Amino acid sequence: MKTDLRRTLLAGVSVFAVGLVPAAAGTGPATAAPAASHRVNPAPDNYDARHDPATAGTRATLLAAKPSAAVSGMRAALGQQGIVDIDSLTGTPRQVARLDGFLTGPSRKPAERIARDYLKAHADLFGVDPATLKLGRDYRDIEGTHHLSFLQQVGDVPVFGNGIRADVAKDGSLIQVTGSPVRQVPADLGAAKLTGGQALDTARKDVQETGSTARDSAKLVAMPTAGGLRLGYQTLTMQTGYLHVVDAATGRILYRQSLVDHEAGPDALVWDNYPGAPAGGKQRRVSLGRWLSPAATTLRGNSTHVFSDLNDNDAADPGEEVGPSSPGRFVYPLKQFTGPMCSAQFQCTWDPAVAYSWQDNRAMAATQLLYFNSVFHDHLLAAPIGFTRAAGNFEARDGDQVEANDLDGANTDNGFPDANHVDNANMATPPDGTPPTMQMYLQPAANTTPDEDPWVPSDTGNEASSVYHEYTHGLSNRLVVDASGVSTLNGPQSGAMGEAWSDWYAYDYLQKEGLEKDTRAPGELVVFEYSTGGANTIRTAPLDCAVGAPAAVCPGTATAGSGGYTYGDFGKISRRGAEVHADGEIWAQTLWDLRTKLGYRLSESLVTRAMELSPADPSYLDMRNAILIADRVVAGGRHQKDIWKVFAKRGMGFFAATVDGSDTAPIEDFSTPPAPGSARGSIAGTVTDQGSGQPAAGVAVTFGGHSSGFAGSYAAVTDAKGHYEIKNIFLGTYPKVAASGAGYERQVKTVTVTAKPSTVDWTVRRDWAASQGGAQLVDFNGDDYSDFGCGPNQAIDMSQGTGWSTDAAGPRFITVQLPGAIDVSSIEVNPTGNCGDDPSASTGDYRVETSPDGTAWTVAASGHFGPADRDRANAVPLTAGTTGVRFVRYTMLGTQVADEGGSCPGDYSGCSYVDTVEVGVYGASA
Repeated sequence: MKTDLRRTLLAGVSVFAVGLVPAAAGTGPATAAPAASHRVNPAPDNYDARHDPATAGTRATLLAAKPSAAVSGMRAALGQQGIVDIDSLTGTPRQVARLDGFLTGPSRKPAERIARDYLKAHADLFGVDPATLKLGRDYRDIEGTHHLSFLQQVGDVPVFGNGIRADVAKDGSLIQVTGSPVRQVPADLGAAKLTGGQALDTARKDVQETGSTARDSAKLVAMPTAGGLRLGYQTLTMQTGYLHVVDAATGRILYRQSLVDHEAGPDALVWDNYPGAPAGGKQRRVSLGRWLSPAATTLRGNSTHVFSDLNDNDAADPGEEVGPSSPGRFVYPLKQFTGPMCSAQFQCTWDPAVAYSWQDNRAMAATQLLYFNSVFHDHLLAAPIGFTRAAGNFEARDGDQVEANDLDGANTDNGFPDANHVDNANMATPPDGTPPTMQMYLQPAANTTPDEDPWVPSDTGNEASSVYHEYTHGLSNRLVVDASGVSTLNGPQSGAMGEAWSDWYAYDYLQKEGLEKDTRAPGELVVFEYSTGGANTIRTAPLDCAVGAPAAVCPGTATAGSGGYTYGDFGKISRRGAEVHADGEIWAQTLWDLRTKLGYRLSESLVTRAMELSPADPSYLDMRNAILIADRVVAGGRHQKDIWKVFAKRGMGFFAATVDGSDTAPIEDFSTPPAPGSARGSIAGTVTDQGSGQPAAGVAVTFGGHSSGFAGSYAAVTDAKGHYEIKNIFLGTYPKVAASGAGYERQVKTVTVTAKPSTVDWTVRRDWAASQGGAQLVDFNGDDYSDFGCGPNQAIDMSQGTGWSTDAAGPRFITVQLPGAIDVSSIEVNPTGNCGDDPSASTGDYRVETSPDGTAWTVAASGHFGPADRDRANAVPLTAGTTGVRFVRYTMLGTQVADEGGSCPGDYSGCSYVDTVEVGVYGASA
């Protein structure tokens, strides 16, 4: 649901900031995240040292090397719909599977023996001795499938995240193996220099936590990095809901994951069944006996503990528990309030103009929240979903019932909620065994101006869809996990699917129960209509919008068009670009199509089983494949054609393309797979450096969505002559074939592969200032916000989605050392505000200087960027200092506050911060 503007915008930045180094180059090893006093209520980006830019060249190296006999042999053995996805960091398989069958046939052996025998038979591929693996978990889902997790260890210390998961069907067939194990695990990593308490303090400081909870913990793990395994502490800090891995020697943050799933800003509140709803909108008597004991004195059930967290300290203080209205009864009639947005269908539950008016319905709302949580727990537990204790559900006997905080922060401003405690709901889900936290907020006074969304004053915990949406975040974060049980829903695409699953499971249940109507007509399932009094502003389109539906019922957005969304709309639905709630609508509508095609029972089973079968940090195409595999597990593959048709119609066909789960511009395709035995072709060509006209070596040419190993290698790296060749490609049109790497900007083409070998040549432009191409940041000034994904290194990371932000207390510069002496033809700057700042923080006045030695400097360009220069790279006018350049210094001299018609001090980001997205240097070697 909604968050404050700074948090919302910063969360938007995180979509693009996957795998960024938290410490700036030249600053030495980090010890703890620096205090960032200028970021109010920050939501630091998820970060994973395994995805550092330092590892970017690893993939090209891997592709350039001749595939090992083990990899080649496995790909050949699995056939045209085989998946051998090699992790670029470990060189071991991220996933081995087949879309048209299983890895092995039926067997009567124990599931663990089946998995270990397969790993032993292919030890050269997986790079591990199965005898060294510890079985961490083996749970059997309701379809009879065993899900086994094997942990790698260094002594008694488990390897974080990179173990092995194996899935064995009921008949003993090995379905798939996932996980990216680490080769050559050392015997010892030495002793920790930090204590667990110091690691917890570091983690808390990193996310600006000011206190601790009884659920905080720290344990030693071995963290894979580009430089090898590092001893670290895995910490849980539950005040703000984060999981970290902190280097046990240096205190550097190696991994950061927010466990909280928030809904977005003013247009993302979640509602459905509510007081006054046409179906299920009247209070009725029910028994709580299935969840509470007859003598219960508080709302503490077998799956949920509910209390009113009025001061938002995550603890049930005196007066915040809710007791019975009379012995053995929790009967609290709803008191209705009046106001501009209140009506018989949209009933209000408090008055935002009267302090403490929420007290009148406090007990009712808490009782309602326990009922919703308990009902949905039972629904997810039952077949065909089967979210059981073994699968990681939430129950008091396992010590991890949901801690549901109702009216969260309602009394943080003298009887009212402050700005951080309205229009929101969230769910923080730590790994199995630690209780999750659900927080439900108040809706404030109604907005009635044309440019603001209207809101019905109520409590988000009063309504089924709001609660069910948040509860489903717990389901997805407990099922899409690594071998250690840590959620891997970290990227733009997986995060969007997390929001989509939450919408889909909520409405799947409500429609099945007759609380929501869905006929063959499109556009009936308006998502969360109660909060805006039917204004339909929480999602951009109803859940049941078919592809091509009329705009009158499925309006869509100006950037994505009307009708049902397709894969090509990813990153285009929200005006802010990639955004998990908006992009999640694509996946939610696709799954609703699947439900319509296959029925709700089979769809519930396939969608849930696919989560359990998912590789880490999945893309939409990864999850499409997981659903296809789930159909083979659940139904013997009888629905493969129907599933392919559903996904192909939504643009996720065989030739759809995405780099990985972090790709915010995937390419859609509407084709079903080629028939078995279809003809294949090849392409070859030369890649040329645009600046010099010479061959470009080390450039990777890849087929997006296919180069991971699906149906073959589909990738190559240019040799010293700039030549490459890719063979064994199914005939067809591939919309996202790319050439990039070694500092060269990505060039993308649509390539049609025919039976006759094709020549596809490329001309690529090298950015000599790019860190991926060997440039180094050697100096900078100003506050370093690398831990927020917007440090000075982000100005040279070749990404237009991330940028550099610092304080605006004076001129702020970066100095970049180029990998060689360059005759510069162009310097381009994208001066746009980023890191959650408004456009006024965009760079205004600037200066660019060049130097052959880092000592003698020449002003090469200076001037002013204005609003028309935002959101694009701008070539600056070069007047001098363009030959033999080895160093470039870029200085931000001012902001665009005046361009916005403002002045400082004032309520403009540019009064405090100054930003630039990217600086690029182009030319030829001198």
